Amino acid sequence: MKTDIENLFEDKVLGHPGGLFVLFFTEMWERFSFYGMRVLLVNFLTMAAIGYNPGWEWSVENAGALFGTYAMLLYITPIIGGYIADKFTGYRWAVIIGSLIMTAGHASMALETEFSLYAGLVLLVVGTGFFKPTMTSIISEMYKKNPEKKDGAYTIYYMGVNAGAFFGMMLCGYLAEKIGWAYGFGLAGIFMLLGTLQFWLAGPLFGKIGAKPSKVQEVDSSQNTNEGQTADNTVEDGVEKPNPFTMLDKILIVVSSVLGLGYAINDPMSKIGGVDMFSAFQIGDFEGQYVAVLIALAAFTYLVLGRILRYTKVVRDRMFAFIIFAFFTVFFWMSFEQGASSLVIFARDSVDRMLSGNSAIAFNIVNTLLTVVPLIIISYVLFLLWKKTFKKIPGSNIVLVVCFVFMWGIVGWMLNRDFNTVAYDVNYSAIETPVLDDNGVQKKDEDGNLVFNYTAITEGTSVSATDKVVTRVVSIAEPLAFNVGDELSLIAKDNEGTSFGYLSEERMAFAIVNAKNLGKDNGIVKAKVQEIKSNEVEITVSWFSILNSFFIIVFASFFSKWWESKYNPSAAAKYALGLIIMGLGFGLLAFGSMGVVDGVKVSMIWLILAYLFHTLGELCLSPVGLSYVSKLVPARMIALMFGMWYLAIAIGNKLAAIVGGQIENITAQYSLTTFFLIFTIVPAVAGLIILALSPLLKKLMHGVR
Repeated sequence: MKTDIENLFEDKVLGHPGGLFVLFFTEMWERFSFYGMRVLLVNFLTMAAIGYNPGWEWSVENAGALFGTYAMLLYITPIIGGYIADKFTGYRWAVIIGSLIMTAGHASMALETEFSLYAGLVLLVVGTGFFKPTMTSIISEMYKKNPEKKDGAYTIYYMGVNAGAFFGMMLCGYLAEKIGWAYGFGLAGIFMLLGTLQFWLAGPLFGKIGAKPSKVQEVDSSQNTNEGQTADNTVEDGVEKPNPFTMLDKILIVVSSVLGLGYAINDPMSKIGGVDMFSAFQIGDFEGQYVAVLIALAAFTYLVLGRILRYTKVVRDRMFAFIIFAFFTVFFWMSFEQGASSLVIFARDSVDRMLSGNSAIAFNIVNTLLTVVPLIIISYVLFLLWKKTFKKIPGSNIVLVVCFVFMWGIVGWMLNRDFNTVAYDVNYSAIETPVLDDNGVQKKDEDGNLVFNYTAITEGTSVSATDKVVTRVVSIAEPLAFNVGDELSLIAKDNEGTSFGYLSEERMAFAIVNAKNLGKDNGIVKAKVQEIKSNEVEITVSWFSILNSFFIIVFASFFSKWWESKYNPSAAAKYALGLIIMGLGFGLLAFGSMGVVDGVKVSMIWLILAYLFHTLGELCLSPVGLSYVSKLVPARMIALMFGMWYLAIAIGNKLAAIVGGQIENITAQYSLTTFFLIFTIVPAVAGLIILALSPLLKKLMHGVR
């Protein structure tokens, strides 16, 4: 009688079992939802409450505090979720449970109330805890009798990850920015639900693979530790050396976990809600929550060092090498994850995202190819899956077809809208005021011209006799037909008031009601069409975020071949390259924004190049770390060290949001260039330090490559 694994390998698609592509699409829709929401959150929270697409007008600092805690917890809950899946639910049910919880989270966020936002983020964190660690576990179980094909399977699987991230950020971002935030958050939830449904209906294809563990399986797994190693012992040179968790170890785990999680929750709560759980810890001007963090880090450091020092020299040295890698990982993710916070704000408020004429046509063609070609390829994979598995899992295949019909419809609507968007020059009245430096002298731009601020005159603006009123011309881009001389109502689209959008009757009615509820000026600006121009397109803020996924798909195979060649660098060299290349990306942003004055936009080429360098840095560093857990760490410490690795990433994410949240403060006090130089210098110096440590790391690793 054939086993479930043998049955699974009967229905092959592109040389792999059809079940792999069920997982491919499940992960694709989950990543679609995750990244689709992620790219919106900080933008939504910080967008002005009065505007074309009103948000909540939070400070970037507060938005960063909330997002940083959310991102941090995403790397901690999978440790708990993986344990529950291993012991109780099984991997498949963990995926379904996690997916349903995340679907509820996306639905909650689409309501756009304060309670629903917090509830949605909590549900997403919990759901991810179940989902994240289980998908790769199912693949591992599927290929345990075909290990030679596992690398190829993971490559296909991670293509699903990047495809989901790519389309999620593009489509959720487009809907949110062009139509409304709820549409973007809602679309993420819809695809999460459909992805869950197709996975659940594909159950017959997997048999008992990933099913709820039986008592026999639990006994087998507990006995099957690495190479004769018992649960509480290490084996070194054939000599068994006990290393159980002591009572002190367990106390330190509890203390560091409680304080660490307490800080993660307290940080946004104290900034946004003014409730500080750690106020009693405060020492002078040093906040109590940071005292708690230092205590947690000290407890965790003592725990890790205490356990490491109980091992023999070779094992101990290797774990010290791993800790060094984990430490420098923090600096990488602190910089890389600016893509979810400060770079979103930078793209929205400081980057010239308008293209007209031939540039707009070229962008539309490139964007069409970027979108349609990958979608055709993935649709073809669905066609192959349908041919091989429809008789076994018809429901799952039908749901996938519905998903793709829906996605093709959105893509078609998006591309048609961009191709039919027309640019109009419109004039409006504004108050002109000189921009002064700290000494009261009017600033000049790079060409020596005096710099002015222009404040659009709205329906609620009071103009005094001393105000200098001038006529300003601005370009708007709409998929609508206007004539020269038409009077339009506009409203600001960014927080700087430098770009405007046309107010339809529906949007105008909402703007009036919204302003009345908030007790603010409605921001409506009267304008007149001056000239009809050629095709124009305004690139969405979220579009730049898709570049990371695109560049990964383009360059991943090159790096893979490099690592397999005789020129494969050492682990320390890869880390150094990753950090230094990351720093160069921010260096380009620092250079591009140098000398920029208020109201002047930075060319988008600098942001595109920055994302290219960030991705190249990621490809150097990101795949290295986890592989060294199994290479450098004894089996008894793997769980703890995996936890430590994810903790390093979690800390990096939190630091990214904290420092990124200072973009407005640092820019106001110094400049955008100064802000980006922080992320140029810190990772570059970290890269040079780890390069200098290369001989020491090589010695500590004792032959491991």
